[in-house]
Amino acid sequence: MALIFRSFIVLILCALPALAETIAGRAAVIDGDTLDIGAERVRLFGVDAPEHDQMCEHRGTAWPCGQAATQALAGLVGRGKVVCEVEDRDRYGRAVSTCMAGGADLGESLVRQGAAVAYRRYSLRYVAAEVEAKADRRGIWGGQMMQPEAFRHGTAQDAPVKGCTIKGNIGTHGRIYHLPGQTDYERTRINEGKGERWFCSEAEARAAGWRRAQH
Repeated sequence: MALIFRSFIVLILCALPALAETIAGRAAVIDGDTLDIGAERVRLFGVDAPEHDQMCEHRGTAWPCGQAATQALAGLVGRGKVVCEVEDRDRYGRAVSTCMAGGADLGESLVRQGAAVAYRRYSLRYVAAEVEAKADRRGIWGGQMMQPEAFRHGTAQDAPVKGCTIKGNIGTHGRIYHLPGQTDYERTRINEGKGERWFCSEAEARAAGWRRAQH
């Protein structure tokens, strides 16, 4: 009888939904989509922000979009309490979470501002917010941007001077410069030995005799 009773209890416990894990408190902003709350490192669920040292192109000039994303998240978090519902744990042990501050979903707010992209690989939750930001050319959508995931994976050649990320390539079509986010930017490699070079602005590239890539 005791064995039957214990088995019955186990069945009941297995049938109950797992309790959600919540992390709450004052948050320290690490980058555009990462927070520290106490001893926990939290990665925002469903969004991907430019990396802290990532540069984008905005109105023809290099723009520190990674730093801008970090500042955007800091502005949303402020000095109040952040409440995060843990969705998963990633391979680094970070709590991948949906976080709220001041009644607003931090992930949605970042995407709506144009400070992050909807991370479609993991969720479609913020796609509508991204569509709105893109239509209004907010933040990262006001120019050219390499997807943060591509940037992290090292598909980009590092610029020798911070902020000078425009690639001046010499090929069969002449002297062409590529902006971050354009189609061929990631696979373009600069060979300074044959006269190719990096530029800090489109105006500089044009003055040197390069023309902008079409895509």
